Amino acid sequence: MSAFLQYLISGVATGCGFALLASGLVAIHRVTRVVNFAQGMFAVVGGMAAGSLLASGLPHGAAEAAAVAVAGAAGLAVGAAATGKRGTSPQSALIVTLGVGFLAYAVEIMIWGDNPRSHAGLGGAATVFGAHVQKQSFLVIGVAAAVFALLALFFGRTYTGKALSACASNPYAARTLGIDPLRMGLIAFALGGMLGGLAGVLLTPLQPISYNSDVLLITNGFAAAVLGGLNRPVVALAGALTLGVAEAMVAGYGEASYQTVVALALMLAIMMVRASRRTALQEEAAR
Repeated sequence: MSAFLQYLISGVATGCGFALLASGLVAIHRVTRVVNFAQGMFAVVGGMAAGSLLASGLPHGAAEAAAVAVAGAAGLAVGAAATGKRGTSPQSALIVTLGVGFLAYAVEIMIWGDNPRSHAGLGGAATVFGAHVQKQSFLVIGVAAAVFALLALFFGRTYTGKALSACASNPYAARTLGIDPLRMGLIAFALGGMLGGLAGVLLTPLQPISYNSDVLLITNGFAAAVLGGLNRPVVALAGALTLGVAEAMVAGYGEASYQTVVALALMLAIMMVRASRRTALQEEAAR
């Protein structure tokens, strides 16, 4: 029972990191209709930047906040490259984000090398009903819960949040109200970068990352986002938690190497189900 509880809590913590990545994907896609394949890169940049800033003597809190800001700036740069030119189609922007993700490999290796890196998080472990769980896992869960609460307030109470929602609902109507969808798209990319960077900052003390960790991260984040159709953050959150727990159980009771297979299988199954439903609806409409 203690082992199960340990895997459960660590899985929820990992799922919260995936949820932050997925929420960044959803925010960008809703506003710009672009699937950002560079989302995992933001987590790598955030995690590695936090480690470098801590190593330079910056205290905890300030180092992590600065790393998230660096990831947000990276998100803004990716957004400018992908959607900065008016008239760029979502398909063309998708290819740009994919290219930026590959380019980031070279930059990350030049700055941080190609060896896995980590940094100290919240030290120690807590005992919960006999299960020894890292305190960092509880920190990840708590911070993620606070961030999602703040996101709800941001989109529901602030002008910028409402403008982003308006562009997501109807960019043409938003433009007639004086809202610039291009500028909102850049803000969405910056927000996605910050959410991805926060995921990297929180997860790196639990699992070391390297320049190519973005593949695993984007696979899991994309699988969770696809569950919500890339448009529903709450469903993406549920999908990310389910995915995190499933992977933790697979690693705990089976083989850790099968974790990626779980995410890929889930993503493919969801896409197949959605495709079959779409085909069925089209056939009914044609009758």
